Amino acid sequence: MTAITATLAQTVGVMRACALLTVPRSRVYRAHLPSGTALLRPSPAQALSEDERTQVRAVLNSARFQDKAPRQVYAALLDEGQYLCHWRTMYRVLAAHDEVRERRDQLRHPTYHKPELLATAPNQVWSWDITKLRGPLNWSYFYLYVLLDIYSRYVVGWMIAERESAQLAQELVEASCVRQGIVPEQLTLHADNGGPMPAQSLALLLADLGVTPSYSRPHTSDDNPFSEAQFKTLKYRPGYPDRFGSLQVARTWARPFFHWYNEEHYHTGLNLLTPASVHSGQAALLRQQRQTVLQAAYGVHPERFSQGAPVVAAPPSAVWINPPSDRNLP
Repeated sequence: MTAITATLAQTVGVMRACALLTVPRSRVYRAHLPSGTALLRPSPAQALSEDERTQVRAVLNSARFQDKAPRQVYAALLDEGQYLCHWRTMYRVLAAHDEVRERRDQLRHPTYHKPELLATAPNQVWSWDITKLRGPLNWSYFYLYVLLDIYSRYVVGWMIAERESAQLAQELVEASCVRQGIVPEQLTLHADNGGPMPAQSLALLLADLGVTPSYSRPHTSDDNPFSEAQFKTLKYRPGYPDRFGSLQVARTWARPFFHWYNEEHYHTGLNLLTPASVHSGQAALLRQQRQTVLQAAYGVHPERFSQGAPVVAAPPSAVWINPPSDRNLP
């Protein structure tokens, strides 16, 4: 078709020949170029020179105009009797340098890494947080520190104090690690970004103990779900007071609560085992005992078990904070 068009063009001209045969003129012109030669579009005669484009960019990025849109700059310059180029050209100049955006230097928020923590046994990952307990007066609070093993949901340490303090957190973490027999490189300690959590003194202690620190992303409560759930259990517990009259009253209330939570609370996340039984390794024995009871009940009235012989479920073998979605999980 290109050859026919070229032949006809010799008689009636390229434009008319292309119109008659509905062939783009560019195809005809390109056919006459040597193989591999790019067809370069000539620069328009009215285009800005390189020096002029540099001047326009410098004006747009100046301290006076860096926070203004090109149309605003264009209008302001006209009022001052100055014309550089049309405002659309200003946009093209900026686009050539990837500057069609906020051109002032600004603080760029970093991309925070999503913590992905896995526990397959007790004392591998602890989660900790601080919550407020309302004091006797308006705007008065006591602060409850809780260390929680995410695999067993066992509270390995807690403290109630009159303030948030990195020093107090340091003492609680150190005492809990000693009590649980934590060895270097065994434990990851996960927390949010509250005041005491990333404190340098606590970071130095964790380094001395061989404990790996982990932190939630800012404003992402889902990164610390186990501590949040434990606090909800505490504050929705029957008998939880609206206010605590004193620090001693708060501690007196908390002692039986944490004993109940660890030793007597049948945790739904553990398939109705207690945190203490999972943390101490007694879960298998308790499951065996429950299985014996259910098997006996099934032998007496099998018709009452529509799903067949009952099986006592084990607690989860793997517990994640933010399980990855792009690979097989244990």
